[in-house]
Amino acid sequence: MSEYQLQENFEKAFRQISHPRFLGMEAIGGEVPFYVFSYDAELELTARRSTDALARRMNQAGHPVRDINLFDLCHELLKERIDLDDLYELEAEDDPVIFMETLQSLLDLPSTLIPAIVEKINDPVHPKPKVLFLRGVGQVYPFLRTHSLLHNLQAHVTDIPTVLFFPGTYTGTSLELFGRLKNDNYYRAFHLNNLNLTQ
Repeated sequence: MSEYQLQENFEKAFRQISHPRFLGMEAIGGEVPFYVFSYDAELELTARRSTDALARRMNQAGHPVRDINLFDLCHELLKERIDLDDLYELEAEDDPVIFMETLQSLLDLPSTLIPAIVEKINDPVHPKPKVLFLRGVGQVYPFLRTHSLLHNLQAHVTDIPTVLFFPGTYTGTSLELFGRLKNDNYYRAFHLNNLNLTQ
């Protein structure tokens, strides 16, 4: 995929996400309103800038977006729970498996990370969002897996569409991070790249 093709995909994404049927969660057959926007991991920096621009366009069009970077959120949560210098020492000195287990314990999905996402969605300081953007999944791998995140989130975010920006391949049944690491299957998200509500 070229940078030009990626920009075209983002342009199409804006048309789809801002469409009334998308915002109204119509024609999804009772499924959770989750969408995956996939892109080549090699174009990560361009994708980050394009996601920023997409969020700004949505906000300017009167469709408020809650844009959550999972890496930034995990960093915030870790700072609340542990001295980060201690965490860095643990990473340098301990077994990688123990370090990973520590991170996963501190950032437990059901009790910590999911409530933090829901809290950000409902933040009264900002306008109520019409769309949730989730990004940074490549940065939080391997201590946070995309399919686990979506599986845990689907019971809590049902009233607005959620778009996950994914550096890899989504087949409609499996998420392959970076196009190389096959994740567990996930069937409930729609592939935003293939969506066409304008016809």
